[in-house]
Amino acid sequence: MFFKNLKKETKIHETFNHELKKTRESFFSKIKNLFLKKSKIDTSIVDHIEEILLSADIGTQTTIKIINNLEERIRIDKYKNLQDIYNILKEEIKNLFIHIENLCLEKKISKNNKKKPYVILIVGVNGVGKTTTIGKLAFFLKKKGFHVIIGAADTFRAAAIDQLEIWANKAGVPLIKQHMHSDPASVAYDTLQSAKSKQTDVVLIDTAGRLQNRISLMEELSKICRVMKKIIPESPHEIMLILDATTGQNAFEQVRQFTYFVQVSSIILTKIEGTAKGGVVIGIMDQFKIPIQYLGTGEKIQDLKVFDDKKFIDCFFIK
Repeated sequence: MFFKNLKKETKIHETFNHELKKTRESFFSKIKNLFLKKSKIDTSIVDHIEEILLSADIGTQTTIKIINNLEERIRIDKYKNLQDIYNILKEEIKNLFIHIENLCLEKKISKNNKKKPYVILIVGVNGVGKTTTIGKLAFFLKKKGFHVIIGAADTFRAAAIDQLEIWANKAGVPLIKQHMHSDPASVAYDTLQSAKSKQTDVVLIDTAGRLQNRISLMEELSKICRVMKKIIPESPHEIMLILDATTGQNAFEQVRQFTYFVQVSSIILTKIEGTAKGGVVIGIMDQFKIPIQYLGTGEKIQDLKVFDDKKFIDCFFIK
């Protein structure tokens, strides 16, 4: 019966949205094939599951945790059939997720209504799609009814300011900018002043992503935060890290670097549609306890989706 249900429900997953297609086809197909080929539980099944988890870039530390828990439950509860093992694996992965219902960005912005604006500092290395994502996030929040303003505080690259202006225009939101090599903290200050005077709901502050110069980056981010507090003492309310899902294990190192500098409160994972290694989501949430807020799922301005942990897990497993 388990195998019949597995084959039947695989067809349902063929209609699943394309945002997580490559991850689903890679991980889900390997899991499906493993369980279809097995007629009974043997010692090799756990080894095969471990290989599949590692191939999805879940990470060694998190994979070991899942496998240890899986083996312990098999040993203690004496599970005898494949359906049980399948369900346990799904449960163990689900237990690693941070549910963000109470951390929903839109709810937090709304609660801050009497103390406008809600300030979000955007961090991330160059090349992860940070500028594009800021434009998408501005557009997303504007569609939700919020008034948004962007501050172009990545003054290290002229292209960053120009590109951000293009995306701000696409989103239909104002941009505060200065010339290249201006003081980033000065841009942040001007942006918050403007937002406060206009009772703007949300401020998005772009920052440079020069990880190769860690000390300068840390000092720059610290200065931006100090200057912003002069206008909005609680700011930044949110520090959002942009990660490129296609970088796999390198994304872990980026989280380590930025959490060393600042207290990252949430993550936007970009280019998720272009990778089979979406398992990086699981490892990051487990190891760093930082929730994923949004997924970048394409090149268009509307291609930003709220991260849905249930949908994500169901793309790995059959419902």
